Amino acid sequence: MLKLLLVEDDLDLAQTLIQYLELEGILCDHASNGVAGLNLSQTNHYDVLLLDINLPRMDGLTLCQKLREQGDDTPVLMLTARDQLDDKLQGFGAGSDDYLVKPFELQELVVRVQALSRRRSGETQKLGCGGLEMNLRERTVQRDGQLLKLSPTGWQLLEKLLRAAPAPVSREALMDAVWGEDHPDSNSLKVHIFNLRKAIDGPFPVPLLHTINGVGFALRPPSTTGKDRSETQTQP
Repeated sequence: MLKLLLVEDDLDLAQTLIQYLELEGILCDHASNGVAGLNLSQTNHYDVLLLDINLPRMDGLTLCQKLREQGDDTPVLMLTARDQLDDKLQGFGAGSDDYLVKPFELQELVVRVQALSRRRSGETQKLGCGGLEMNLRERTVQRDGQLLKLSPTGWQLLEKLLRAAPAPVSREALMDAVWGEDHPDSNSLKVHIFNLRKAIDGPFPVPLLHTINGVGFALRPPSTTGKDRSETQTQP
């Protein structure tokens, strides 16, 4: 079941959209201003964000831009009464993935939401976890300001883990990310995880990369690892 966040200050429209989406089997949280929308998006997982541009406290463009700067790659569909090309270009420039001009057909909204939910946004510029930061545009990785060197395979593994963090990623999903359907033997993944752990955790006192017993691997900031000691270990 899809879960959306709608940030819309027109309460009548918001209620109509929420009710229709629920009829389509789509759950929808609602915020009536940009600041509340930012807070909800930072504390919950959503498949798609529906953002009105004209919002109190923080407009939709600023909200979208802040999320992209923080590494949030949740697909964003902008909802607005503005239909000029410059307005649309401004929305895409802020990191939105699609644009729907009011008034719109509810069925079209659902189709676009379903299409967006099948992919993560490519608009995010940075991914991060506990002082570890991957800059996708500059192709750099650093932790606490120290540049790190990764192999191409290490980069692919780290990107997959960062996009999921702090949730675990299965071994199979990691191998899919690097080798597609043509998986090598399990020792290959073990070696690459060992090298990745050495690169991102070796020079630092607190590990970020954890083995989740029976599941796979996860990147978790120090504040969340203590409560998971019973299910994690730091060896591949």
